[in-house]
Amino acid sequence: MAVNREPILKRCKALGISPMVMGVAKETKRDPNANKRRKVSEYGLQLKEKQKLKFIYGMLEKPFFHYFELAQKMEGQAGANLITLLESRLDNIAFRMGMAMTRREARQLVVHGHFLVNGKRVDIPSYRVRVGDVISLKENSKKSEKFKQIIEATAGRTTPTWLDVDKEKQTAKVTRLPVKEDLDYEIEEHLIVELYSK
Repeated sequence: MAVNREPILKRCKALGISPMVMGVAKETKRDPNANKRRKVSEYGLQLKEKQKLKFIYGMLEKPFFHYFELAQKMEGQAGANLITLLESRLDNIAFRMGMAMTRREARQLVVHGHFLVNGKRVDIPSYRVRVGDVISLKENSKKSEKFKQIIEATAGRTTPTWLDVDKEKQTAKVTRLPVKEDLDYEIEEHLIVELYSK
């Protein structure tokens, strides 16, 4: 499987997003205005927004486009639906509930079978959770030193309002579907729709 090994801080600077969005508590020391002089075309802006969303959720082009096709078939606006689909992924929820430092780590932990959805083991990072689903850590994983360190490190992280997180029991319940207003980063999703609609 293809893996993006590009340094997170370098990519964050190029896409204009805070490393905190990626779960990295570092800031780049490079000049943020270094490339501002270049005029960006309309296509360039659309491409940047698509690359930003792909990078945040750690996705490659083919699965990302598949999500876009699903979003178009759903009721409502395709851009808003795309964000809802991406936020509803199991690896993203593991990250949001503070059980992983980054989404990359969350993906790996899900693949290794550390998470349960409604009491059943799920090891598919792209698994779509629904309203009412309860995501929890496996009993064996709760005793793991690794998870104790992660929970300590992510103690100050704010959890989204659409997740009812119980840090003591290490569980999270999906109370509603996520929407754009719940995001901790800026995105112009209509530009992605325009890019794919050409």
